[in-house]
Amino acid sequence: MTGALFHGFIALQSRGLFALPSELRRRYGLDKPGAQVEITERADGVLEVRPQAAIPASQAWFWEREWQQREREATADLQAGRFADHDSADAFLTDLAS
Repeated sequence: MTGALFHGFIALQSRGLFALPSELRRRYGLDKPGAQVEITERADGVLEVRPQAAIPASQAWFWEREWQQREREATADLQAGRFADHDSADAFLTDLAS
């Protein structure tokens, strides 16, 4: 297993279930709700298991705690009327400069 980050054995439970070690679940984000693994059976008898992010990687930033806090703040500002409407780009730039 040259270059392997992890090598071990996992016992199958009833109905063919198995649990990945917690260190692997954390490392690959499989400890989050909705996380999935992809499994492929190769012709040579090898089963490949690949972690799949519950959220596409290109959208993960949106679901980070800090970003979600900013989203809640922005929603609260909108609901409280703390925003300005502009009829044109010039009006926006004038307001921005003031």
